[in-house]
Amino acid sequence: MRTRIKEFRARFDMTQADLALKVGVRRETVVFLEKGKYNPSLKLAHDVAVALGSTIEELFLWDDGSKEVRED
Repeated sequence: MRTRIKEFRARFDMTQADLALKVGVRRETVVFLEKGKYNPSLKLAHDVAVALGSTIEELFLWDDGSKEVRED
């Protein structure tokens, strides 16, 4: 999983600690989220998205390893 949390935090000049406080987690959790080393609960993903004025889909990019097949 990749995330755009760091990019969105920068838009608001928000530190990891600021975001952690806003969503009620430890700063280390934000660090792990940004590095893609922690899969958040749906609630946490939603809270982070709301805090950053974004959507879950914009922030969290999952790569399931499969390629989308298009049929024309």
